[in-house]
Amino acid sequence: MYMTKTFRQKYIGDRAFYRMVLAIAIPLIIQQGITSFVSLLDNLMVGALGKESLSSVSIVNQLINVFNLTLFGGLSGASIFGAQFYGNGDWKGMRDTFRFRMIFGVIVTALALSVFYLFGDTLSLLFLENDNNSPETIAVTLEYAMEYMHIALIGLIPFMLSQVYANLLRETGETVHPMVASVIAILTNLVLNYCLIYGKFGFPEMGVAGAALATVIARVLEAVYVMVYTHTHAAKFPYIRGAFRSLSIPADLCRRIIITGTPLMFNEMLWSLGMTVISGNYASRGLDVVAASNIAMTAWNLFCVIMFAMGSVVAIMVGQQLGAGNIDGAKDIDRKLIFITEAIHIVMGLLLILTADLVPLLYDVDEATRDMAAAMLRIQGLVLPIHSYVHVAYFTIRSGGKTVITFLFDCFYTWCVPVVVSYVVCRMTGLDIIACYAIVQATDLIKMAIAMPMLKSGFWAKNIIQ
Repeated sequence: MYMTKTFRQKYIGDRAFYRMVLAIAIPLIIQQGITSFVSLLDNLMVGALGKESLSSVSIVNQLINVFNLTLFGGLSGASIFGAQFYGNGDWKGMRDTFRFRMIFGVIVTALALSVFYLFGDTLSLLFLENDNNSPETIAVTLEYAMEYMHIALIGLIPFMLSQVYANLLRETGETVHPMVASVIAILTNLVLNYCLIYGKFGFPEMGVAGAALATVIARVLEAVYVMVYTHTHAAKFPYIRGAFRSLSIPADLCRRIIITGTPLMFNEMLWSLGMTVISGNYASRGLDVVAASNIAMTAWNLFCVIMFAMGSVVAIMVGQQLGAGNIDGAKDIDRKLIFITEAIHIVMGLLLILTADLVPLLYDVDEATRDMAAAMLRIQGLVLPIHSYVHVAYFTIRSGGKTVITFLFDCFYTWCVPVVVSYVVCRMTGLDIIACYAIVQATDLIKMAIAMPMLKSGFWAKNIIQ
């Protein structure tokens, strides 16, 4: 009886705790869930054009994802301070972090556009040039990739603006309207994809270019909504008042954000590059593997919507407690959030395993590609609880400003273990691709073993604004 009571007190929250978790998490889950579901439908639409089209869009999106995560990493440094400023009721501090984010977003977007426009074809070829693909297949896939990329890159600008504003709102616990903006964008993208890819309802038939244009239009609507909402509700968000009267940021705060945020930015950029390299190692086994891994990853994202949301919940709830100086409360909340995250993802992993054979049937690909995708999904289901623990551990360590540790934990580990392992097993052995995939996925067991003692020590629980 005593052990049961102790367990409940340590890992189970009260009703008020779960109401707060649900208030923050549900809009994020809805947003991410719709995003992942529509991404699945997008894949089905593009996949109907052929394996080359599906692979070309997959390659470009992996490259653009490096920009997305670099932007996320840079904004996250300011968000650590923003969440703690909000917990302390410091509106000027929040205004300054908003300005920092806007300046950073403009610089990173300009750099990304320059790199992709100048070297997009070279980067795409890294996924295609191997002995398993014929010169004709490489040429066709590259042509589709460039057609898609040159339009999709326009969407980087509105995407940056929407992320800067949504980032600001979420760290205050306002997750509903960023969700509404995303839902509008997602549904617009879905409808326009159907119209522009296939030429329905009087629209031109544009193929992969239509998919790119639909995404750009959706990004613009998302940015406009979240920007207009924020500025027309200045009474609710007082920190937005006067945000553009000056671009001045206190030198000390700027220095601290850069010191804290730079490891996060490089972490996300290098981590996403690492994942791209891993995908390239898989792709060395042929275009069938590119298509199968794309199918598996799209479905996996659908089963990870709660995991992604819980990372944000940890960042918001734990960060606000740390900003208010409640260190013990932050540790208690974090422990309970990790427990509920793991319990949920044991169930989600089992569901993924049970549905692994059904998802690939939706795609117009050959049986071998479907079987490969199903096997990958079963492996992902097995490791989903491990991924979820590592995910919330990352956000826990980050919430207290321990960004150098998060860099070592996330990026450094990725390049030293999964990247190296994937290169060795995919390019230097004759192992079946499914065995290679399982070995690479299982490397997160090591990362989980590293995370457990770090979280238990509580070294991460620091107030960084005082």
